Amino acid sequence: MILNSFSLEGKTALVTGAAYGIGLAIARAFAEAGARIAFNCSRPETMERAQQAYRELGIDAKGYLCDVTDENAVKAMVADIEATLGGVDILVNNAGIIKRIPMHEMAAEEFRKVVDVDLVAPFICAKAVIPGMIKKGHGKIINICSMMSEVGRETVSAYAAAKGGLKMLTRNICSEYGEHNIQCNGIGPGYIATEQTAPLRERQADGSRHPFDQFIIAKTPAARWGTPEDLMGPAVFLASDASNFVNGHVLYVDGGILAYIGKQPK
Repeated sequence: MILNSFSLEGKTALVTGAAYGIGLAIARAFAEAGARIAFNCSRPETMERAQQAYRELGIDAKGYLCDVTDENAVKAMVADIEATLGGVDILVNNAGIIKRIPMHEMAAEEFRKVVDVDLVAPFICAKAVIPGMIKKGHGKIINICSMMSEVGRETVSAYAAAKGGLKMLTRNICSEYGEHNIQCNGIGPGYIATEQTAPLRERQADGSRHPFDQFIIAKTPAARWGTPEDLMGPAVFLASDASNFVNGHVLYVDGGILAYIGKQPK
């Protein structure tokens, strides 16, 4: 039956940075589809919050305090997952940061930090799980890209550079490891309503929308922000056997914003 191809029963998924927001929603979707869940956080206080969230969702997730930019720490985490959960079948490189600073004011060290977390860390994590996937004869790697993998905006030079690089890393993993039945694809979220974007959606003192909120609504054919739940179905598809011949692709879940030139001014 075709629906069985979407099942993740018996699979182990590692979702990085899955304490809240998009990562937590994807981990929840995988758990509902039958997968065992492992995730990482970089700070103890975040881990405590994450474990509470998973308990409330009824998900028995295994959490790791791990800096995904530290290659040795990632190797140790993946080894423990292999020992306790049976190895990583699905990797989601979700952990990421953004620094909104005009390029001419941004220190090189700030630029490097964003690239380290948003591009080098996915390389490190993928490198750590690929040998096990080759041994198993299958694997799914999902990189959380961005609309900034395709377009630029002011103040996000490092983020756009990293996410553009992540798109190309996605294609190269596909090219290099497709023959081992490993599929590497990306998800490019649009503007998603999360805690981080909440200030951009607050009503102004006069009751009007925040200017950036107005901008996003006007630029999005769906006329709304996305939600973390909007990413659950696409993530399950790319993690499941239903996508076994989909490789090197970035699936943009953006309400149509990249396809739209915008409304004509009145």
